[in-house]
Amino acid sequence: MSPNRKIAVVLKGYPRLSETFIAQELLGLEKAGHELVLVALRRPTDGKRHPVHDEIRADVYYLPEYLHEEPWRVFRAWLRLMPKAGFWRALGPFLSDLMRDPTRNRFRRFGQALVLVAEWPGAATWLHAHFIHTPASVTGYASIIAGVPWTCSAHAKDIWTSSDWELSEKLDRARWTVTCTRSGFEHLQSLTASKSRVHLSYHGLDLDRFPAFGGDHSGRDGSDPADPVRIVSVGRAVAKKGYDILLKALSLLPGDLNWRFEHIGAGELAGDLKKIARELGLADRVSWKGALDQTDVLQHYRDSDMFALACRVAADGDRDGLPNVLVEASSQRLPCVSTSVSGVPELLADNQNGLLVPPEDPRALAVAIERLARDPDLRRQLGAAAERRVRAEFDHHASVSQLIGLFESEWSKAS
Repeated sequence: MSPNRKIAVVLKGYPRLSETFIAQELLGLEKAGHELVLVALRRPTDGKRHPVHDEIRADVYYLPEYLHEEPWRVFRAWLRLMPKAGFWRALGPFLSDLMRDPTRNRFRRFGQALVLVAEWPGAATWLHAHFIHTPASVTGYASIIAGVPWTCSAHAKDIWTSSDWELSEKLDRARWTVTCTRSGFEHLQSLTASKSRVHLSYHGLDLDRFPAFGGDHSGRDGSDPADPVRIVSVGRAVAKKGYDILLKALSLLPGDLNWRFEHIGAGELAGDLKKIARELGLADRVSWKGALDQTDVLQHYRDSDMFALACRVAADGDRDGLPNVLVEASSQRLPCVSTSVSGVPELLADNQNGLLVPPEDPRALAVAIERLARDPDLRRQLGAAAERRVRAEFDHHASVSQLIGLFESEWSKAS
């Protein structure tokens, strides 16, 4: 890479346990020789870190999360930039956006962009946003103010909860945008005339961190009360993960099937889900592990008999892309039961390398879980097929190489 190419990566928060796919991408870029500085819109809220976070060398720089919390910092940025031509160039697009989205959040993103440009960490010459909603808003405004080009990685919630007008304008302003599922890719392409600047790039998995499981998953079939089938799920306790549906499905399992369920993850609905489990009479069969680091999660995959995730489209349109946890579980030969939502069928084919059921259907989900619980041979068959698919098609080196190629293509045009 040319020595004057330094990328400022704008993130919603950093580090975040639920975004290992971003962390492994950042590390991959660094290992390829790219110099980064990380710019986060908010400070971390997780009490733990994954090992990958400790390997990333880039400096981390935090913008004011709320403008009223650091008013003098925002005022100094405004005072410094107001005489600059870039400020006035950015003011027009900001006011146009504000007319269509008259919210405090819109003012906050413009204020964060002012602070970013005024303080300009690391002397970066390129901006890259992870998520096309708020981080891309800050990045887009900062790009105009600083006169520095920008690019974007779009994922899931950020696509499906953003207005089409805003997505369209960001796609036209960014040099290119990558996204991680075919459904997201096709939606974004439909919103821009510059379709060639939208690229499909699956996140993939760092298979060095998820090496092949040398042991064997159990032969449990749910007949032994002393050795129940172990069901695990990893995901934030938020609406789109469908944990209320999964708990309802577990309550529908027949009484002669012995099972235990473990949930890994934190989230705003954790208390509600525990209440639902109690109301359904499941409290003594369900364990809530909270947030765990990658090493502990890997061990749970290896100790369990199946992985379950009831993905759905939430009321506000939020949905998963292709949940990385399904890729992780599959890498350990752990058979997965999930729903035919968004990018999930891009990894799992029903009855070939996993089981898929319609979303919002606890009875169908219960049938699939029971089927896997009672049939260890089917679990082994589906788990082995899932692992083969992941190791053949979801190695993260391919996605990192694609990203590097996109950056270097832009830089070669400018040289």
